[in-house]
Amino acid sequence: MKLLAALISPYTRKVRVVLAEKKIECEMQIVDVVPADNPVNAHNPLGKIPTLILDDGTALYDSRVIVEFLDSVSPISRLIPEPTRDRVAVRRWEALADGVLDAGLLVRYESIRDKKEQSKGWTDKQLARMKRGMEQISKELGERAYCHADRYSLADIAVACCMGWLDFRKPGGVDWRKDYPAVARHYDKMMERPVFADTIPK
Repeated sequence: MKLLAALISPYTRKVRVVLAEKKIECEMQIVDVVPADNPVNAHNPLGKIPTLILDDGTALYDSRVIVEFLDSVSPISRLIPEPTRDRVAVRRWEALADGVLDAGLLVRYESIRDKKEQSKGWTDKQLARMKRGMEQISKELGERAYCHADRYSLADIAVACCMGWLDFRKPGGVDWRKDYPAVARHYDKMMERPVFADTIPK
């Protein structure tokens, strides 16, 4: 298998963490998807990373599809529970974390456009989405050690990758560590795992 990736991408980080936790060997190719004509297009019509190319040439995208595939191909350290309610709960956490990331990325992209083209209204809308999402994550996490039930899962990986990117890029100047101490505690706990320390964006 080959993972088309960018090291600062939080979605790539999520896949890399899952690969490591599942002890799955995978070649990684660093690609630049900024140019309209980039090497990912030949495998993923959306031109986005991460894209996982299987040994038979099949390409999987996006990160949610990739991590589900990876979790299913190895019985080691199952990260998505099998019971339907638990499974849906974990995937809901992932969707919430990815949604906060989506909004944060839009804020960042807007901030690097020409000043005359930037829209404060658009930025404020995305920042409001980020804030609502982080408040929900903080509320549901509470004092628990893990996002869902009493065990480490994809939910924890998704939330930690989200917060790691927010810590790295700080879109809109959001200080989530100060505003959401429960989330900061959770992220610091995840960073004790070598796989998170090894994949921190730089």
